[in-house]
Amino acid sequence: MQNKLSARVRAGVSVVVAVLAIAGCVGVSHAETKYPEKPVRVILPFGPGGVADVTMRLVAQKLTDRMGQNFFIDNRPGAGGIIAAKSALSYPADGYTFYLAGNGTAISQTLFKNLPYNILTDFTPVSFLAQFDMLLATKVNSPHDSVQKLVAYAKANPGKLNFGTVAPGSTQNLSAELFKMLTGADATIVTFKTTPDLVTAIMRGDVDVGFDYLAAFRPSIAGKQLKIIATGGERPNEELPGVPTVKDSGYPEYLVTSWNALQARTGTPPAIVKTMNDEINAVLKMPEIKARMADLGMEPLLGTPKQLGERMASEIKRWAVVIEKAHIQKK
Repeated sequence: MQNKLSARVRAGVSVVVAVLAIAGCVGVSHAETKYPEKPVRVILPFGPGGVADVTMRLVAQKLTDRMGQNFFIDNRPGAGGIIAAKSALSYPADGYTFYLAGNGTAISQTLFKNLPYNILTDFTPVSFLAQFDMLLATKVNSPHDSVQKLVAYAKANPGKLNFGTVAPGSTQNLSAELFKMLTGADATIVTFKTTPDLVTAIMRGDVDVGFDYLAAFRPSIAGKQLKIIATGGERPNEELPGVPTVKDSGYPEYLVTSWNALQARTGTPPAIVKTMNDEINAVLKMPEIKARMADLGMEPLLGTPKQLGERMASEIKRWAVVIEKAHIQKK
């Protein structure tokens, strides 16, 4: 009887030891797993050198420093972001490929008839990066030096004013359409191929008001060739002291602040999404990042993946209405 009991005890001990050994191995395996374990790709729908590209490179370098693996930029411009998005979806949902999206991505959901992806279902939100106000610019000696004067003139002189923007369907273009809708200003919208073309047209007086961002207008503002009469932000822009918002000029519904953010392919592990969100928010709080973004006419935008998802869905609905009402031709 005693020998049988001893045998059972020894067998039980062996099982416990084996279980503990397995648990220990699993624990070690988990402990040794660290993200990221290899370089991380960030796909951009823009070419090198632009504001979005420069901003993402700043953040990528800080992430590389903090996380110990290289975060590298893969520029895939063209087709309204479709090329970049399709490329991002061609990689596994393993947290090693991200896609730079923004309000332009939200616009594309309506602007393109047969978009080969859905940003709300094929991608998962990761983290905001930056935001930048839409600006209304005129030449320095323009009589339309406030939103109130501009709208009053446009109503009293239907069709005599020209609003300038870049390509049809761009955020700038739709912002001008939204301005007309909300203010009742009767003006013709003229589109240009490039931002420099737009700036030149404003300075020559070919268009009365141009809609674009601070990065586009800053050199001409410094050269006292252009002036900003209003911004599209929720609050006055710190880089433009004394310039009111369109909201505070009597049109509270006009809020146009562009933004960009990182998305990952749907199915990316939630733990990796959280890690990336935490790390990016930490980088965006750095004084040197804030200062450099300010130079580019941007400001860091912090938030959770949930907030990013909600904003993307909201922007899709908002710009779809503008596209339909303005009869923007879909691509």
